[in-house]
Formats: sequence, structure tokens, C-alpha cells
Amino acid sequence: MRVLLTGAAGFIGSNFARRVADKTFDGISSVTILDKLTYAGSIQNLKRIDQMHNFQFIHGDICNEDLINQIIHEFDAVINFAAESHVDRSIYNASEFVETNVKGVQVLLEAIKKSGQVIRFLQISTDEVYGSTSLGSANEASVINPSSPYSASKASGELIATSYYRTHGIDVVITRCGNNYGPYQFPEKIVPLFITNLLEGRQVPIYGNGNNVREWLHVDDHCQGIYKVLINGKAGEIYNIGGGRELSNLEMTKLLLEQIGMDDSQIDFVEDRKGHDYRYSLEWLKARHELNYEPQIKFEDGIKSTISWYQENTEWWKPLKLI
Repeated sequence: MRVLLTGAAGFIGSNFARRVADKTFDGISSVTILDKLTYAGSIQNLKRIDQMHNFQFIHGDICNEDLINQIIHEFDAVINFAAESHVDRSIYNASEFVETNVKGVQVLLEAIKKSGQVIRFLQISTDEVYGSTSLGSANEASVINPSSPYSASKASGELIATSYYRTHGIDVVITRCGNNYGPYQFPEKIVPLFITNLLEGRQVPIYGNGNNVREWLHVDDHCQGIYKVLINGKAGEIYNIGGGRELSNLEMTKLLLEQIGMDDSQIDFVEDRKGHDYRYSLEWLKARHELNYEPQIKFEDGIKSTISWYQENTEWWKPLKLI
């Protein structure tokens, strides 16, 4: 299988490509990474991968119709990691999110349609499309109710993808994941921001009272789920990829403090974010039963290894804190 990974110079995509390079995932014969190299994407994230004989990097934008039409026929599958993904940034400038997360999806799918080839399209989405879940857990049949411009743009991208499956018969599958954490995550997101702040002896800013709940998923488990969907997911279907560990932001922060050897005096409670969803929770029985998906990394183990990675890779993240 020849696979195009869009946006794979970023966090999740580069970790997936790294797993391919390590030969963890069978059946993928070549990888091409297409990335715009925005602030959250870096060639540095691809250091180990660019030594592969079947690796190619293209500097480009998924919204560039001419480029996408030119290259799409070379692939058997497209995994669309490309996205503007930071909720806070979407609140203050939503236009970039609509451009990449909605139009970019349409450009990719239209190119697949025009090619006349059978090309699998895997859209990477988020549990945030469900909105806040007060009781129970959201499954794939739950109503989507996004709150932020970010989650609304991701939901819109999903709807575009589904429409191309229903109208044109394009082989589309969609995944929705919990909150990812792990190595190479840009330090604007809560886990790397808090880890790097603490390593610098700075306080960590918690929105509101810190009781907002998120389900945590190590990026390696997410990549495992994506691979299973790529190989065996059914066309037209959505699969939740969960991590199985729910923690409030305050609970998660206290685990970080304990691991790093600091106390609650490092916490700075700040004004809550606009439209801040209270709780995300996923049911992933469909992926478990149909694809034999099961998260393998316990949060305590995963967060410990993540802290160690940031401790050992200060040259990677310190320059990013200035962006």
C-alpha cells in the first residue's frame, strides 16, 4: 500500500510515520508526507523517517488543488492528519481552521474523485465534535454538537467526507480520538505546555477550577487504532479511538507535579476559556469488536515516559516556546 500522510510533520502524523519506519505496521510499502510546515509542523520531527528508502517529503498545502491533482494518482490511501488543531487559536482566528479543516478535506476528496482510482481516504477527527458529554460516553451514533470553531471545523470536514462516500462512492473512513499526549507534541497543548513550564520552574495555568474532564490517549495507541482502521475499517464508517482514562485537568496536573517532584504551588488558576466543554468521554466498543483495538499504555506509564522525553529533548522544545 502506497500511503500519503498529509500534515505528518506534526505531532500525531509524525508518530504514525515513525511507526511505519520502525516496521511496526505491515502492508505499507511507501510513505509520502505532504506538509505545509506551519508553526506546529517541523522537518525536525521526521529525522528518523527521512532515512527510509521508500520515504518522500513534499512541502505543500492540502488546499492547493493543482498540487493535489498532480500527485493523488500515486497512492492507494490517504490519511489526513493535516489540521489546524488548537482550540484557543480557533476562538480568536477561525478562518484558518475553516480553510484547512474544511476546504482542505474537500480538495483531497475531489482529487480522489477526479482520479477515477480506488483510493482509501481516512479522515482523522476528534472527540470534540460530540461536544460536552455530561453522562455516559459518546458512541459513533451520538449526535455531534461542537462548541468551538475548531471542533465545528472538524465536524464540517467529517460531513464533507461522508458526503463524498454517499454521493460519489469514495472509500471514506473516519476516526474520532480522545486527547492525545506523547513525544513531539507542540508545547501549546496542555500536557507538553505544563511539562515544559515545570521543567523551566514556571507555573502552569489551569482554566477555571480545573474540573473539566478529558479522556487521555497515548499517541502510540492512537496510531495503532488508525492503522487498524486503515487496513480493516469499513467504508463509510466512523470509529472512536479511546484511551480509557478520564481525568480532570486538575487531577492530570497533580500527576505531573508528583512525577516531576513539585507541589500545588506551581498551579495558577486562570480565567476559564470561552465555550469550554466540561467533559469528553468516548465509547470505543465498535473498534474493539470489529478491529480488535485496545489501548495498551496506562496513563501513569505513558505520562512518565512523556516527561522523560521532554527532559531529554530540550533542544527540540525550547525554541518552540518562543513561537
